[in-house]
Amino acid sequence: MPSVPSSIDSVRPVSSVCPHAAMLHNNATKANGDATILNGGSKVNGEAMENLGLFTMNELAQVNGEEGENDLGNTVAGTEERQWIRPDLPSRCTWKLGMSSAESPHCHSTKTEAPRILPNILRRIGDTPLVRMNKIPKAFGLKCELLAKCEFFNAGGSVKDRISLRMVEDAERAGILKPGDTIIEPTSGNTDEHGEGETGVCVSSMRWNVTKCNLILCSQVDVLRALGAEIVRTPTAARFDSPESHVGVAWRLKNEIPNSHILDQYRNASNPLAHYDTTAEEILEQCDGKVDMLVAGAGTGGTITGIARKLKERCPNIKIVGVDPEGSILAEPEELNMTDKTQYEVEGIGYDFIPTVLDRSVIDKWYKSNDEESFAMSRMLIREEGLLCGGSSGTAMAAAVKMSTELKEGQRCVVILPDSIRNYMSKFLSDNWMCDKGFLTPNDLMVSKSWWWNLTLQSLNLCAPITVLPSVNIKKTIKILKEKAFDQAPVVDESGMILGMVTLGNMLSSVLAGKVKASDPVSKVLYKQFKQVRLTDNLGKLSRILETDHFALVVHEQIQFMADGSSCLRQMVFGVVTSIDLLNYITTRERRGGARERTMSECSMTSECSLTDEP
Repeated sequence: MPSVPSSIDSVRPVSSVCPHAAMLHNNATKANGDATILNGGSKVNGEAMENLGLFTMNELAQVNGEEGENDLGNTVAGTEERQWIRPDLPSRCTWKLGMSSAESPHCHSTKTEAPRILPNILRRIGDTPLVRMNKIPKAFGLKCELLAKCEFFNAGGSVKDRISLRMVEDAERAGILKPGDTIIEPTSGNTDEHGEGETGVCVSSMRWNVTKCNLILCSQVDVLRALGAEIVRTPTAARFDSPESHVGVAWRLKNEIPNSHILDQYRNASNPLAHYDTTAEEILEQCDGKVDMLVAGAGTGGTITGIARKLKERCPNIKIVGVDPEGSILAEPEELNMTDKTQYEVEGIGYDFIPTVLDRSVIDKWYKSNDEESFAMSRMLIREEGLLCGGSSGTAMAAAVKMSTELKEGQRCVVILPDSIRNYMSKFLSDNWMCDKGFLTPNDLMVSKSWWWNLTLQSLNLCAPITVLPSVNIKKTIKILKEKAFDQAPVVDESGMILGMVTLGNMLSSVLAGKVKASDPVSKVLYKQFKQVRLTDNLGKLSRILETDHFALVVHEQIQFMADGSSCLRQMVFGVVTSIDLLNYITTRERRGGARERTMSECSMTSECSLTDEP
């Protein structure tokens, strides 16, 4: 466990430090016994260097540097280095499971009763309810008692509220954060259980910058902006150690913005300590000290690390189950992570690196989850138990109903439900979204299908699309689309590979907002979040897509061989289809069909008349 001064009711002095250890690899240079941290220009000695894994607040002050001390010119052998600290450095905490609390170097908080009238909304963080599941255990034939820790009852609707408050208050107590300073927090699309610090920071007088990947919805961005955050989007596909990732961009901003700080949920000791001191204590109190199994998803790892450590101290025979989605690499043994999947839809859990705060030694067994069972269980929790929870809550519960089959009558399993449905209204709650992602089929929703439903896209006889190269400027592209009466066009490279889409609306709004110039290449306004269909897909699937999207890109795949004999599968543009194309096809066919029926009816009546006229 990490060492950190607590925000409230500390029982140990602030100077108490646990000797964590993590080498900074290539992130620092040593000279004459000193080391320069490449994110703030602060100097620390060689011994302190080894405390930069799970850092304490004293170390955080060294990492962030003194006021105005941002040094962007650190070099190694005359070569400019990236100025950042990795979020996956190993921790060497000396306080291990089995050691007494007297040996703990940590500063811990104690629970206090909340007043009837709360001084501010921050006092509504914690003390979340533990709710007994009734219908779900019966549906899965469970004998044990199944309890859900509903973290979406926190002030901001998420388990993240706990660490947000703890990290901010600990940094304030240590003198690191001051009024007017800027907090920068890197968080992937998966951590939109409210972006780090949203409740605590909006109540304080700090500025707040959040770097997030492009995966997140506009509604989520709107909520963060309403709370006062400045949002910086980053590419979804960027690896965590890429300069373009949410982590890389956060460190670049930290180096550019005076008096800015990265509290770093991936490495900050306050993350697991918040759960060790509060969440775990609440569970023990609510269960009268009797818990046989805990099931929780792993993201940064702070939640499961902090809770598991405390529960194992008090309930030695408890079994801790960590849940990790397919496509993530957090689970052990490593063989569990072997899969062809590289992406998943569930948010808030899983990573492509092992965060420093995740202590996998306290986890007894890992469960690898998939999107389909996660969202199906989330819907079941809403429908059967009335819990308005998010997708990762379904992930944890889906794992729990399978892992708790080994528990007997009288035993108890606690499941952590991290966040609410608020951020997912247009996602797994939507039948269309579930169909689009393949988690439901149109047949699951349609009682009777229209005559055109099962016809393929080949029936539409689409015209050849207009495509533009990424080097064409925005002004020229707008002119082309207007002349050809198109609203959008695919952007392809010289070989025909799809790079993205451009739309008239997006180009015009970007130019008018001053984000780009009309002379800029169209590659600056690429739109990459669009739906794709194939000629073999049916019109029913297309109609579902066009209920929420203005168009779909029709693609076909081809195998391309290289000079060295290797091959790769490439997607090429076949056409762009809109709701107008589909409606024109349906109405034209129905008019023809109606005319044909009328003609046949008239012929039938003529035949009958001729028969009756015969002598």
